[in-house]
Formats: sequence, C-alpha cells, structure tokens
Amino acid sequence: MDQFQLANRTKTVLLGLSALGVICLIATYFIGDEAHSRFWSNLLHNSVFFTGVSVMALFFITVSITAYAGWHVVFKRVWEAFSMFLPVGFILIAIIAIGLYGGGHHLYEWADDSIVKDDVILSGKSGFLNRGWYTFGTLGIVAVWIFFAYKLRNLSLAEDQQGTNQYAYYKQSKVWAAIFLPIVGFSSAAAIWLWIMSLEPHWYSTLFAWYTGASWFVSMICLTLLVLTYLKDKGYYKDVSNEHIHDLGKFLFAFSVFWTYLWFSQYMLIWYGNVGEETVYFQKRQEQYPVLFYGNLLINFALPFLVLMRNDTKRKVGTIVFTSIVVLFGHWIDFFLMIKPGVWTYTEHYLHAHGDHHGEATGGHGGEGAHETAHAGADHVSHFVDGFTLPGLLEIGIFIGFTSIFFLVVAHYLSKASLVPKNDPFLGESIHHHV
Repeated sequence: MDQFQLANRTKTVLLGLSALGVICLIATYFIGDEAHSRFWSNLLHNSVFFTGVSVMALFFITVSITAYAGWHVVFKRVWEAFSMFLPVGFILIAIIAIGLYGGGHHLYEWADDSIVKDDVILSGKSGFLNRGWYTFGTLGIVAVWIFFAYKLRNLSLAEDQQGTNQYAYYKQSKVWAAIFLPIVGFSSAAAIWLWIMSLEPHWYSTLFAWYTGASWFVSMICLTLLVLTYLKDKGYYKDVSNEHIHDLGKFLFAFSVFWTYLWFSQYMLIWYGNVGEETVYFQKRQEQYPVLFYGNLLINFALPFLVLMRNDTKRKVGTIVFTSIVVLFGHWIDFFLMIKPGVWTYTEHYLHAHGDHHGEATGGHGGEGAHETAHAGADHVSHFVDGFTLPGLLEIGIFIGFTSIFFLVVAHYLSKASLVPKNDPFLGESIHHHV
C-alpha cells in the first residue's frame, strides 16, 4: 500500500484525545492563580515543544539533502508531514504574542513596563526583549520556516508528478536546503531566547539554544519511530526495514548522549564560574524541583543510554517503541522544567504585588522589590503548586491532546501524497540501505 488512509476508528480516538487536551487546557484557565499563569504556561510549553519538533524535521530533511544522504528517502514523507505542523505552531505562538498586549498574560517579566524602568539589566536588554521583537520577530521566523517547509514539500511532490527530469527537482531542493540551513541555525536560537530563556531575563546561557535544539531533535526522532512503527504495523512502508529503524535508533542513542553533554557543559561551566546571575537558574531547579531535576537525567540519558547501547535493541520493535514513548515524555518534562519555574517565580511576585492571596501564600516579595526576583533566585516555594512543582493530571491531558493534534495533522498530510517518493533519485539507495 502506497496511499495512506487513516482508519475511522483511529481518527475518532485521536479527535477524542484532542478534545480532551483542549478541555484540560481550558480548565487550567479557571484553576489556580488569578493571573491564569497555569493556562498560559501550558499553552507556551506545548506550543513551543511541538513547533520545535516540526522545525527539527524540516532541519533534518535539509541536512540530508545537502549531505547527499539517501538512506531516509523511502520515509521522508513522514518528516515532510511533520514540518506541516508549522502553520499550527504559528497560530499558537500568535495567540501568546497577542496576550502580551493589554495585560493578557503575565509570562514575561520584561513585558511589565513598571518593572523594566527600575531595573538596570532589563532596561539594557529592552532593545531585544520587547513586545515588538517577540511578536514580529518570532512570528516572522516561523513564517520563514513555513515558507521553506512548503517549498521543499512542493518540490518533492512535483518530482512525483513530473518525474521525467527528476534530478532538476533535486537540484532545486538542494539550493533551497542550503539556503535554509544557516537561516534556521540563527533564527531558531533567537526564537528560543525569546520564547523560553527570556522567562528568566536576568539569566542567560550561551549554550541554551543548543541544549533546547537537541531536546527538540531527540523528540522528533522519537515521534518518527512511533509513526513508522504504526504505519508498518498497518501494512504500509514495507520497504522500511530494520536497517532504517536501526539507524533512527542510533540517532536516538547518539543525540541523547549529545543532549546530556550539553546539559553537563552548561551546568558545569555555570557552576565553575560561580556567577550569581547565572547560577540562580540551576540553584532554583536543583533545590526546589529535585524530582524533575534529577529525573530529567534518568529518563533522558540513563534510560536510552543503557537500553540502546546494544545493537540488537535498536532493531526490536517493542524496545524501540517503549524507549521512544518514555524519552518523548522525558523531553516534554525537560521543557516543563525550562519553563515552569521561571513563570511561577514571576507569577507569585506579581500576585503578591497586586494583593492577591496566592502571592501572599507563597511568601514572595512584592511592591518595589518585585523586579529583584531574578537576583534573589533562591526564594523557596513554600508549598506544592499543582501544575508548576510537578505536572498535574491536567498537564498530562494537555500533552496527550497536543500529541493527538500533531498526529492528526501528520496523518492528513501523509494521506495527500504517495508515502514513497517514487521519482526521488536516491530512492534505490534508500530501499537497499544496509548498515
């Protein structure tokens, strides 16, 4: 079978899970603090996570084209379908950007003019950390990603329909891929700085964009393995062999190690430097979120490292599916740990400054001292905060819902074209790929 069609029963299940995710997201708006920070942080968390997975698929396509790689060609339509989630990501990020205006949400301390004017550090960064850059900069970046995603997919589809001169389309794809690579390298870093790192604007790390990008990439490989396993189980992709699964398993293993290397490098260099404005990031997470801090390493490094170290485990369907599910969830937790502590620190200070009881309950500093949050990063969370200290059931439901929406988008685009790009000049190499 070469034309994918999503079974009605599976589609119904995915639609139901998507609805569950939306209901859970809406519920978080009415549960928790008066600033609705649980809702907005959940929206930011999942929007950034799945948008990043999408752009990493596009990135890997362009890397493979530029490197004359052919092993992936037989299933490249899966990555093309992943990249088609970018328009959905654009809409989600746009909602968050619109919320910056008129006090729609309180995710970012630098968006509070009353704090910025009295804060030397934030004032110095205001040329980059401002509503205009966040809105037009990040939406412009995602729009550029969308342009390249559609351009490369259209060339791939045209190659199928008019295969008389298949190398002409490949040459065009190679040009566009080469143009995209430096663009995505610089633009993804800028987007990461604005979306995530600026949640704690007094802190910064030169390794943060690399670290986040590696987390996105590993998540993309996990989803690729899950989709391919599902399609093969339904009788599709008969030419996708254990050799391809083995190579994807190697990427999962290798980039889990690479992610850990970046995690350790960032942590070690900041610890060694012992600079207060930098160490505050890790001090807060290590002392106040120990379960997530250490669990992050166990799930995202220890498990894939120990399980996938042997060659044969990369070829066992059950093992690779289990590892992919756990590591995908692990990197979602990684983004939770990047986002939630900074949001809650600012939220409790904001609530206290405005006389709300949630702020008082956490013992945060209010009034004129609110903008000093980042400098006093060791402030302890005095009690468990559902959805911030740990993911609650609503957060799990939102993750399941977003994952289902992602799969629905992927399934839609997989059904719009042949699963196998029959006129790709590297198809023969891919079919006969052997490790």
